[in-house]
Amino acid sequence: MYANRQVTAFNSLALFVLFVVATILWFGTLDYRHLIPTDEGRYAQMAREMMVSGDYITPRYNDYKYFEKPPLHIWATAIIFKLFGLGEWQARLWSGITSFFTILLVGFTAARLYGHLTGYLAALILLSSPMWVVGGHFNALDMGLSAFLNLALCALLLAQHADAEHHAKSRRNWMWLCWLAMGLATLSKGLIGIVIPGMVLFAYILTRWDWKILARLHIISGLFIYLAITAPWFIAVSIQNPEFPHFFFIHEHFERFTADAHRRTAPFYFFIPLVVVGFLPWMPQFFQSAWQTLKQYRLSQFSANWMLWAWFAVIFIFFSISRSKLPGYIMPVFPALAILAAKSISDYLESNVQLSKAWRLQTMVFVLLGVIGFFFLSEVGRDGQPDEIEAYQTYTIWIGVALACLLTFSLISSLLTKRNALLSIAIYAFGFFLTATIAGTGHEALGRAVSGYDLAQTVKKQIPKDAKIYSVHLLDHTVPFYLERNTIMVAFTDELTFGAEQEPDKWVPTLEAFISIWNQDPSAVALMAPGQYEELKTLGLPMEELGRDGRRVIVRHPGSALRQ
Repeated sequence: MYANRQVTAFNSLALFVLFVVATILWFGTLDYRHLIPTDEGRYAQMAREMMVSGDYITPRYNDYKYFEKPPLHIWATAIIFKLFGLGEWQARLWSGITSFFTILLVGFTAARLYGHLTGYLAALILLSSPMWVVGGHFNALDMGLSAFLNLALCALLLAQHADAEHHAKSRRNWMWLCWLAMGLATLSKGLIGIVIPGMVLFAYILTRWDWKILARLHIISGLFIYLAITAPWFIAVSIQNPEFPHFFFIHEHFERFTADAHRRTAPFYFFIPLVVVGFLPWMPQFFQSAWQTLKQYRLSQFSANWMLWAWFAVIFIFFSISRSKLPGYIMPVFPALAILAAKSISDYLESNVQLSKAWRLQTMVFVLLGVIGFFFLSEVGRDGQPDEIEAYQTYTIWIGVALACLLTFSLISSLLTKRNALLSIAIYAFGFFLTATIAGTGHEALGRAVSGYDLAQTVKKQIPKDAKIYSVHLLDHTVPFYLERNTIMVAFTDELTFGAEQEPDKWVPTLEAFISIWNQDPSAVALMAPGQYEELKTLGLPMEELGRDGRRVIVRHPGSALRQ
């Protein structure tokens, strides 16, 4: 077959070299950016607190109980901190590992389902999907959840695949892995870890009327595995914290989906541009695969393609109707789309249809977009504040380099179309990987201004170890991590409201109470916004400024200097 002839010794070597370079860049860039609010700083600080306290049952943020999410991500990061110390790459390593693992996973799964060529293509496609690249370099829960959800999906596909029909033990093992993965997904971000696979399976059964699949799921033994993974922590945390079950299961699941409790509302179409941008290089294959799957629809046998499309559709619709929307919620769809797009390309190659005209058109579109992009570089930061001009100018250089990569690699891919289709696709994918990596890494030019790193380094040595640090009308998500200290909330709790209500003695509810405490504690330190600082100055509060940036001021009681 034409497709099989693409996997030559030369192409295999070229793919291996690209893979090695991509691996180095994937993990090598985890340390370049400083942590930014909110997720990156929050989860780094929670992991630091867990490591310091040794309490792996009750997650805390700034020493307040924090039950919004289960602790798997925090556990992993706390262990990484313990092994390698505190830092940016350590905080992002769990996201980096789980995202890269999923690239390998979709390659393996596609190869088992559709052949080696499809496996190569699926891994390349996910590696080059912009949303996946960015998500893999961001300290947030979405990547770990996506990795384990897709492990569950891939295990299910491999269990139900035709090759497993005559291997009952193999099917059972894959299904056990599926149930284990759902347990890990649940420990990553909640009941969504089993709800999403359940909804996808239900949608698949209804649309294909394949009720026989239920007998092949090993439900009883699978539930035992799922509960063995999830129940210990849920039971332990509920025993230690009787208030946990209602907050976690009712507030954080039902109310988050049905109400505006977290102020994350967005229109129904919110995820459409994110899917388009996140899967931009492969959108033609997205539509081709959808058309091919509809044409090949049959009720007589298990269809991995149909299951993959059910996965995409259910997740997309579920989060689109939710009242709470964030960009990371759509992350789990991209591995499934990568396998579908890879199958679409390999089908063309299998039928001896070279990708000459269509593929060259696709690559030249991005050559053109790369050229056009240079004419809009002056628009980057046009509406930025005067103090942000230099940062935007620096970021413009990064964007320019990213566009140059997009243009160059797309052009090379276009020139290779007839000579070597697989290498052409690989070069195109690698170009998009570089483009997304450069643009994402270069965000440090803007992100450093919102990160608390520089301010923390300025004041860290001036704060006594026994000093209490108050956060006045401000919940800062990065300064506590970089100071390696907790802060006491003053007159504002934000997302720490639940924890503050459970332990009211750990925060200061009013500004008046804070002023009284401040006047009696000569070692006190406070973090606040510049406007709050000016307000307290007008009230005559004794303060000595230790450092500031454009968003924060850190002050100490003048008595601190006398004590030193």
